[in-house]
Amino acid sequence: MPITAKGLEGIVANSTRISDVLGDIGQLIYAGYDINELAGKVSFEEIIHLLWFGELPNALQLETLTAHLRNSRELPQGVIDFLKSAPVTGDPMDVIRTAVSMLGLYDTRIDDNSVDRNRERAVSITARIGVMAGYFHRARQGKSLPPIRKDLGEAAHFLYLLNGEAPTKEMTDTLDVAYVLHADHGMNASTFSARVTVATLSDMFSAITSAIGTLKGPLHGGANEGVIHMLEEIGTEANVDAWLEDAMAQKKKIMGIGHRVYKVLDPRAPHLRNMAIKLTDQLGEQKWIRMSERIAAVMKERKGLNANVDFYSATVYYSLGIPTDMFTPIFAISRTAGWTAHVLEQLADNRLYRPLSEYVGPAVGKKVVPIADRK
Repeated sequence: MPITAKGLEGIVANSTRISDVLGDIGQLIYAGYDINELAGKVSFEEIIHLLWFGELPNALQLETLTAHLRNSRELPQGVIDFLKSAPVTGDPMDVIRTAVSMLGLYDTRIDDNSVDRNRERAVSITARIGVMAGYFHRARQGKSLPPIRKDLGEAAHFLYLLNGEAPTKEMTDTLDVAYVLHADHGMNASTFSARVTVATLSDMFSAITSAIGTLKGPLHGGANEGVIHMLEEIGTEANVDAWLEDAMAQKKKIMGIGHRVYKVLDPRAPHLRNMAIKLTDQLGEQKWIRMSERIAAVMKERKGLNANVDFYSATVYYSLGIPTDMFTPIFAISRTAGWTAHVLEQLADNRLYRPLSEYVGPAVGKKVVPIADRK
């Protein structure tokens, strides 16, 4: 008899060389490297190479990939026009999702599903998604769109587009580490949706569009925005305990606490926690991290749950001056490296996903009643 697993929990849908999540021991692995070995030691561009090719690049390989990414940032004019005309009240994730889909319209060889062509698409989407996010944010404020620069890395270029000026090295390094930590995470919901889409032999643009739509949900990438909204609702450090008591009594979800896979500490969280503490120390606004630390302590003591990556990434981005509704787009920018890697891997040994379902409806045998006689 087929096994029914709601949410496919515990079901192995495919094999992958890209990453692994060992939830019982709190370990995240990228192609053989523990995330703690990578974070702070290699750049996001090096991680892109690792996920796409299975190994960290040497100097020449990194130079080649970096140049390819930087030379692929320019957007088609039609996409720029869309970003300028999109409703200023639109959710940035909706705008980015639509813009990625639009990129497919400008691929003159959309029917070419060769490995080389799909690698070119992976570079194009990865290089452009941050530009689209940054340009929409500028456009909705009525500000000019800064010209593309080729002298900045991925993290620095995104911050430059947001603010119209080159960021400090510290800001760049902070966002770069955040990119590294978010680049891939096993067979999560958005990665699975990308693989399901491309498994039909649809195109990579459609796959990444599916992934962005999946990531948008508050139970996936949208959780980091929820953390800041929660902190703002609590308001002050003095309100934390009472707010938590009330929330737990009402069985509300505490955003950024606990994880579907990790049964112990999320290994990404300590890196972001340290960055959050460092940033708030320098910026002089320590309320948010102190509130966060108290929430984390109470939830660990009362429920045995740990803070996850979203819990501290929210404070990091907030401290960098990034608007709250741009938090999930940052997640999408970094995760595009993983999504495209999984799309390439799926196509290399493709099989259409077609799970079964357990039917729990009425038994067969019902008869059609004429419409005039139906109650």
